[in-house]
Parts: sequence; C-alpha cells; structure tokens
Amino acid sequence: MDWEKRAARLADQVADPDSRWLPVVAAVPRHELVPRWWEVDDSGAWALREGGDDLDAWAEAAYADRSLVTRVGGLHADHAMPGDRPEGLPTSSATLPSLVVRMLRHGRLGAGLSLLDLGTGAGGLTAYASCRIGDRYVTSLDVDAYLTNAAASRLANIGLHPNFVTADVTERVPGTYERIVSTVGLPAGPGLRPVLAALATGGRIATTLERTSLIITGWKQASGDVVGRVERDTAGFMLTRSGDDYPPALTELFATARKSDGDETTTGRYPVVDVLNAWELRSMLEVTTPGVELAYEQRDRTRTAFLVHADGSWARASAEWTDPPEVHQSGPQRLWTALERIRNRLNTEGALPLLGAQVRITPDGVCHLSRGKWHAAVGAR
Repeated sequence: MDWEKRAARLADQVADPDSRWLPVVAAVPRHELVPRWWEVDDSGAWALREGGDDLDAWAEAAYADRSLVTRVGGLHADHAMPGDRPEGLPTSSATLPSLVVRMLRHGRLGAGLSLLDLGTGAGGLTAYASCRIGDRYVTSLDVDAYLTNAAASRLANIGLHPNFVTADVTERVPGTYERIVSTVGLPAGPGLRPVLAALATGGRIATTLERTSLIITGWKQASGDVVGRVERDTAGFMLTRSGDDYPPALTELFATARKSDGDETTTGRYPVVDVLNAWELRSMLEVTTPGVELAYEQRDRTRTAFLVHADGSWARASAEWTDPPEVHQSGPQRLWTALERIRNRLNTEGALPLLGAQVRITPDGVCHLSRGKWHAAVGAR
C-alpha cells in the first residue's frame, strides 16, 4: 500500500500549511492502527470490514477524515468472525484525524511536558502526540486492556514506544501529568476527581463532558481548582465506561414512552427535533436536566422524539414534519417542557450561553459554568 501519499493528502486536509501537526499526520501509517473495523451496512446492521480483504477500501477508509468504529458493545472487530452482527452502541473507535488534531491543539502540548491521553482507542492520538513531543513524554490510558495492549503493539511496529496504562479513570489515574487530553466524555462530579488529581498544578486539561459536545479547557491553580472556558468548538465523544460495555439502556422506560398516553398530553410549541444530533440543544439539556437519554425515529413524514430519565420521567413528541407535535409526558420531571424552555431561550436571545462560558472545576469534580448573569453547576449533588 502506498500509504505515504495518502497520509500526506490527509495531513493537507486536517492541518494548516504552517501547522506543526502537518508533518506528524503525514508520518503516521493510520491503516496499521485499524486493520479491522465495523460499518453499518445497507440493512442497518453492523458488518465487519477487514483491511486485508480489499487494500484499496482499507486505504480509502484509513486515510479519510472519518472515525472508524472498532468495537460495538463488547465485541472488538479484531475478535469478530465473518458474519458476526453485534448489537448495541459503539464502545471504541479510531477518532477522525481532524478532531484528534483539534483536541491536541486545545491541549497546548509542548516540548518536555508530560501528556496523558485519556481513551486510547486505536491509538491515533497517542501516535500523533508521540511523534510531536516524543514518546517518552506520552502516557495513554484506557479501561480496556485489549485496547492498550493492541495499541502498544501496533505503535511499537512503527517505532513508537509510549507508556500505556489500563485503568478506570473514574476510580484512579496513576501518575501526574502536565497536560491531559481526553477523547472520551468525562463525567462531572465524583467521577472526575481522579483525573483532576492527576493534573499537575499549572497543567492544562482539554476534555468534553459526557452527554454534551462541550470542549472544556482549563489550567490547574494552586488551590486545586481548574479555571478555563468552554471553547467555541464542539466535539462528540463516547461516554466513559467502567466495564466491558455501557450500563443497560432504560429499555423498559423507552417501551413505556412508545406506547403509553402518560399523565399529561399537550401540543408542543416547536417542531420535533432529533435532540441527540442537535448538539447545542443536547448540551444545554444535559446541563439543566442531567441524565436524559434520547431516541428519535422518522417514518415517512412523521417524526417522533423520545426522552427518558432514570427517575421514571419520560416524554414522547410526534408530528407530521414541522407541524406542532402532540406531546405525552409522565413522571416527576416534564422532559419535553424542559427542552422547550431551552428552545425558547435560543429563539429569544439568538444563542445559548454555553459556548464561550467561563469554567471553574472544583476538586470535587463539579463544573461551574457562567456567562454574564447565567450560572450553572454540572455534577453537583
């Protein structure tokens, strides 16, 4: 495979001509990190792709600016048999290179500064960082021992030998680092404490918060607080997981939301929206009403959104295209009403206060957001 020319084209696509990341992206044989991956086929099921079966397709996939899903549920593509059809959500991937470069830039890496890469995945960020600042300064951590072992072996094959750690970041993070860059959505609150403790005083973190697209960056103060901002940039990463797969979805509650009338039926003010892919709305919903799970479906011109919460709350909104939806809700929270309050604010003010907000993360993991008169705390109990 003539990967060098493909990698150079990818580098031109994801980095500016004067960027120090341009030669780094061009130097990494990304295909060697992703020999197998999952794609959704025409039937909507996950199908295995093996690079060695079609070198042209492998090269096209590996050197495109796209994410490649490498693990679905508990089944890694490396362990799959032909014909396997895993079910569930992606649990690991090779992140698209342009996003990797953006997160590294947010991390403000520098010569001689130690870096912790949270979420090894296929090892792409680890490889780029190792080429840029030297592999002896780079540590990559993942909860999955297979991922860290596979990445260590594949990076060694291309001459890179960073340190790898297998651990659950919500429980412990060995070592202290001057830079932390996370390509998983970290939980605010107690689950963030080990990461904050691993950040050296004066060090910088760049991460997203789980169930949001918010990229938060900040510097650690002598007080232990991390002070920074929500970048005017967004990213969607998988949630941090502590086990082999994510906790079971609220399947029974989703089933109730699909068929029940609930205890309140109203007409919504705004058209049905796929909240999961309306990133700013989704982020604000998580900030104001944490823990909401989402689903969306479209059949012909009928669009339906479902919102559920572990406290038993649920909402269903359904309408023909952009017509006002019929909304059914039940439980201690009115989830669609909470979403409409956010949409009211967006329509009234023309923007939400998230992007560009100031951030202070206290050692207990609570993220305090503020912008003007607006204040919110994420992860508080």
